[in-house]
Amino acid sequence: MGRSEAVGLVLARPARLLGVEPFFMEFIAGIEEKLAERSLSVLLHVVATQDEEIATHRRWAERDLVEAVIVVNLTVADRRPDVLAALGLPAVMVGAWDGDPDVPAVVTDNTGPVREALGRLLELGHRRVARVTGPGALVHTRARTAALVDGCRAAGIEPVIVEGDYSAESGAELTEKLLRRAERPTAILYDNDVMAIAGLGAAKAAGVRVPEELSLVAWDDSTMCRLASPALTTMSVDVHQFGVSVAESVVELIDGGPVTPRWSPAPRFEARGTTAPAGGAA
Repeated sequence: MGRSEAVGLVLARPARLLGVEPFFMEFIAGIEEKLAERSLSVLLHVVATQDEEIATHRRWAERDLVEAVIVVNLTVADRRPDVLAALGLPAVMVGAWDGDPDVPAVVTDNTGPVREALGRLLELGHRRVARVTGPGALVHTRARTAALVDGCRAAGIEPVIVEGDYSAESGAELTEKLLRRAERPTAILYDNDVMAIAGLGAAKAAGVRVPEELSLVAWDDSTMCRLASPALTTMSVDVHQFGVSVAESVVELIDGGPVTPRWSPAPRFEARGTTAPAGGAA
């Protein structure tokens, strides 16, 4: 492949979410910081579906537009790894990768952090736990859900699982539905910060006090979480370093040598103002 001085990243998600969700901007900033040391840049393309993403990869391969690609948001029965291998387009898998161990990857642990978050809630006395997930086709969504279900069952409780799409609209709507249940949850875990912040607003609008009656935990930390009132408890991830680690693997791949197996930074429980001992939920 000729020298293109670019690394490709296709995001198959609604473009409107990129304007409000800090995760990918921080992630890309970390990638670009490392790639800049090699005079490489990120070629970013936003599409609506995985089929469009694959079409983009084919076009890039035909035109030698990128030296490698970064694959994110791996899905169940994901076609992209096989397509990229057939195209001969070097790729780094990012996130919940459990495929060929020889494929370059930066792997995320989705089980341990869920267990930690649940453990903290159980310590606070919560027995009615709900989870607002991201899209169910994503491997990491299923892994987190499985970890929560297993942890809850081990504790003798059954969680309520509802599927969102990372947007504020879904976070608010699903929180409203959860709070209308006859036995409403005393704690809700969200799959990103945007849905959690919207959920906090929905709880306030419903007259449910946070954290006295309802504890909330976001996934991914951001300035929005810290500025919320009360500030959101989160599973905090160093997203910038995550991007740097991915770029390190990409550079090794482009250089043609062995690619070091890497893990994304481990999320940590950051207790703030939206978690408290289980209280007066109806």
